[in-house]
Amino acid sequence: MVVSVILSTYNSPDLLERTLAGYSRQTVEKSFEVVVADDGSSDETRELVDRLRRDFELDLRHVWHEDRGFRKCEILNRAIEQARGEYLVFSDGDCIPWSEFLAIHLRLACRGRFLSGGYFHLPRELSEGLTVDDVRQGRAESLEWLHRHGLPRSWRSRRLGSSASVGRIFDLLTPTRPSWNGHNASGWKDDLVQVNGFDERMGWGGEDRELGERLVNLGLRGVQIRHRALCLHQWHERSYVNDEVVAENLRMRGETARERATYTTHGIVKSGGSAARA
Repeated sequence: MVVSVILSTYNSPDLLERTLAGYSRQTVEKSFEVVVADDGSSDETRELVDRLRRDFELDLRHVWHEDRGFRKCEILNRAIEQARGEYLVFSDGDCIPWSEFLAIHLRLACRGRFLSGGYFHLPRELSEGLTVDDVRQGRAESLEWLHRHGLPRSWRSRRLGSSASVGRIFDLLTPTRPSWNGHNASGWKDDLVQVNGFDERMGWGGEDRELGERLVNLGLRGVQIRHRALCLHQWHERSYVNDEVVAENLRMRGETARERATYTTHGIVKSGGSAARA
């Protein structure tokens, strides 16, 4: 199976480098590509991708458009179009995957389903002190190392040290419903194309989940893997949060639910008229 990892990013080369370091040590064979979906970063990100393509020996591609504000959904759609894989794994350029991350996504991939993962937030001091070498040498995957470097001990942090079998039990018991989470989700490219990808009218706030809701309306089932496919979310500011945009996104998601829409006319393919119904 040909696999593409799609990572969204915007002017965060330090975060992206640590994230790509995580993909350089995946336990699966390096027969996967990583497509960096860049929402208008400066040349620094392009130069980083060019360097890490050599240094990390990854099949790295850079899909970019000019900076005209938050257009994450649009650049993700361009990345879907250009991805060579038949199976697509989505995450963000600030989320460091553990070494088994892709292996778990691929082992659990199944027709008629999409996989719903999560992330673990790193506190600011630990996140800012993390180095590329910490990731490449596997120190960032050690729960004890993370505790020694500022991660508070809690029942939530214990899942970082859980085995895959224990993680499976947690995934079965969690009350959290599986949703399409842009920081950690995967599915078949032809399913994503069938619902026409992301709705490009949407800004930040639930835009990923709306795509998953159309997949469910299409008949797919989400599968919870948040305690098995692990990634660490690096701390950063969120200057792009806008309450009015979040409210408008909620309105559109409500429309998707009421109309049981399976398609957006504002996605990969642009067309007039209303969304298709299930």
